[in-house]
Amino acid sequence: MQFRISELGQRDIINLVDGSRLGPVRDVYIDLESGQVLSLVLSGERKYFKLLNAGSDIIVPWDKVKKIGVHTVLVEVG
Repeated sequence: MQFRISELGQRDIINLVDGSRLGPVRDVYIDLESGQVLSLVLSGERKYFKLLNAGSDIIVPWDKVKKIGVHTVLVEVG
């Protein structure tokens, strides 16, 4: 299966540990020397009234990404 990194932002990120829906993919860390994906950066909590940031980003190491589907990415963080 192939996909573009930009398509990750359109998928639901689900934590297998507790079934919660995590924030959307905001960025991806890549090792420039090896070309390997190191981690996903997920947007933290929602902003209140689009003014105040309610939380920080969530970093998900690539080895915690368990399955990438058409509509969903399953991760195991906790």
